[in-house]
Amino acid sequence: MAKHSYLVSVLALLVAGYTAALSSATTTTFIVGDDQGWTMTGVDYVAWVQGKTFAIGDKLVFNYPSEEHTVTEVGRTDYFACAGGNALSNDRSGSTNITLTAPGTRYFICNIPGHCTAGMRLAVTVAAGGGLPPGATTPTGDAAGASVRPVTGSFIVKAIAGAMIKLVLS
Repeated sequence: MAKHSYLVSVLALLVAGYTAALSSATTTTFIVGDDQGWTMTGVDYVAWVQGKTFAIGDKLVFNYPSEEHTVTEVGRTDYFACAGGNALSNDRSGSTNITLTAPGTRYFICNIPGHCTAGMRLAVTVAAGGGLPPGATTPTGDAAGASVRPVTGSFIVKAIAGAMIKLVLS
């Protein structure tokens, strides 16, 4: 019984420590377009995202003259078509703050006619997270490794819990 109690305590400490590490991870606020902001001229938004790593919890801040531009979130197809008719969200307040809440790619355009086609569009890919560097993966399948899947925080917690349960039951 003492062995069981000890292992449960160790498991609780490991999970608590891992959870604390994930929750204390820093978030970053990105000013879209840096000093120039969300504008039609002078910013290449494709180049602006290069070299940046976006993570869950990070924030995008779009600064622009209100009523002159919009920050319209759209799906992938509408992003490439510069079409805001099926917008997921739309703001023209002059200061739009977006919190990145899930992994995947988010698409933003300015829905003022001609602005998106002139380059006012932004695609941001949010990393899956899990406490590992972006792109860290574990192989699945045979040794040839035709496919990979991301290692996530829940995978690590499950692995620790499984190992501890095996120790308790043995």
